[in-house]
Amino acid sequence: MGFGAPYFPVPPVVALFDNYPIGTLLAIGMDSGFWAGPFGGIQDGVALLTNAQLFSNAGIPIDGLRPVVRIPIRSITFVSL
Repeated sequence: MGFGAPYFPVPPVVALFDNYPIGTLLAIGMDSGFWAGPFGGIQDGVALLTNAQLFSNAGIPIDGLRPVVRIPIRSITFVSL
């Protein structure tokens, strides 16, 4: 590999999940809202949440609980506890 920008085989946002053990309750934001639920891991370019619920950006629940939610890493705008 030559000089220039570093090569990242996965998006740098994946590093946001390094400190969260499986089961940590997280909020993962996307453009249109955020999902809240226990962290289930990273697999094939997606973050997994279990028993998660979707909320609007105003914090209003949009839908009921879903057993597993797959959020594409490239769509994530924030991660918080």
